[in-house]
Amino acid sequence: MAADARVGAAESPHALRRTLTFFDLVVYGVAYVTPFGVLQSLGFVWLESRGLMVLAYVLGTLCMYFTAKSYAVMSEKITNAGSVYGFARHALGPLVGFLAGWMILLDYLLIPAYVYVVMAVALGSLMPQVDRGVWVLLVAGTTLGVNWFGIKVSQRFNLFSVAVQLAILALLVILALVALSHGKGDGGLTLRPLYSAQLFDGKSIFAATAICVMSFLGFDAISTLSEEVASDDKRVIGRAILAVLFLSAALFAILSWVLGDLMTGLTLKDPAAAAYEVADWAIGPWMSMLIAWAMATVVGIASALPMQVGVARVMYAMGRDRQLPEVLARVHPVHGTPYVGMLVTAAISTVVALLMRNRLDDLTSVVNFGALSGFFLLHASVIALCWVKLRSGRWFVHLAVPLAGMVVVLAVLTGMSATAMMLGLSWLGVGLAYGVILAKRRRVNLEL
Repeated sequence: MAADARVGAAESPHALRRTLTFFDLVVYGVAYVTPFGVLQSLGFVWLESRGLMVLAYVLGTLCMYFTAKSYAVMSEKITNAGSVYGFARHALGPLVGFLAGWMILLDYLLIPAYVYVVMAVALGSLMPQVDRGVWVLLVAGTTLGVNWFGIKVSQRFNLFSVAVQLAILALLVILALVALSHGKGDGGLTLRPLYSAQLFDGKSIFAATAICVMSFLGFDAISTLSEEVASDDKRVIGRAILAVLFLSAALFAILSWVLGDLMTGLTLKDPAAAAYEVADWAIGPWMSMLIAWAMATVVGIASALPMQVGVARVMYAMGRDRQLPEVLARVHPVHGTPYVGMLVTAAISTVVALLMRNRLDDLTSVVNFGALSGFFLLHASVIALCWVKLRSGRWFVHLAVPLAGMVVVLAVLTGMSATAMMLGLSWLGVGLAYGVILAKRRRVNLEL
């Protein structure tokens, strides 16, 4: 088996179009992670870390580096639109590969549903006379409409949304610094958000770090675009993944540093609305309203777009390999998109969002179980392929890093709620049963 083979050859009539540049990949990843992500969890990280938000994000970055590095290693070896599904399929065997794809689908299918509901809640708070279900349908339809016309069209919207978010965040930082200079919070930038002996507590920092780790989720979806990269350089995907991680980390650190100093002395009424409370208190109601409207419109659609792109590519890859119905591998003859996969995944995410539109807490509890399970199998794939099969001898990159990543994943999983574990393990059980059926029908056989 040629480990570095380009899986899903270009000569296939179902092949995706190679049009994406390194810049496109970075924009896609940043849009998926969402620059506004730090604002969504601001209050929870602030409370859990006891004010040491920068330290929590630094540790979160370190934790996610292990996963990003493993993605970089595997995306160079296996260029497959299925992401961790393709990696595990070739490193750990077809049945385990199927289970990896099955588990990552739990994450990729539920995250759009989660975003649809979050947007419906935000828009509902601004226009309460409109039912949440209407907003869910509107957002889902808009997302599908933009993605239907191809990845380049989606990328233009991603670029616009990232630019808008960065502009608003830059304004927020500047005005927050002005507020600090006028005596708000700590009265200036200090090192307290990074470390304070009086505030430091190991258990609290770990809990806050677990929340911060979730803020980074999404950079891994870049690997689903492997078959649409214009360059023949197999390192492009890995470089883009690491670039998104470090860009996001820098942005989160700056925001948590400035806002961490600004929030000193402020008593939060609702941790979920911390960003709005801080903006209202330190800058003015207009800033709070600007953030709310951006969060409810541009940010939500900007997040949902790359999420739908990613899950459709995983469906495409699994359909092409006959792990799921083969019709999912059909590519639109004009726009070059896996349109059947997009329709199916959009329908599933929309139905879930409609059913859970008033149960956001339950939906949130299982969103990340699939991602963490996929990450665990990703790290195992690096060890199995590079360290064991290829005998690379690169003990740090191909053994120490993935082992550290597996430890981090297990630590975060143990901190998840009982509901999340129960639903996640139930999904795994269904996938295992289906995988056994596929194996009996010899549909999990690896074909190169």
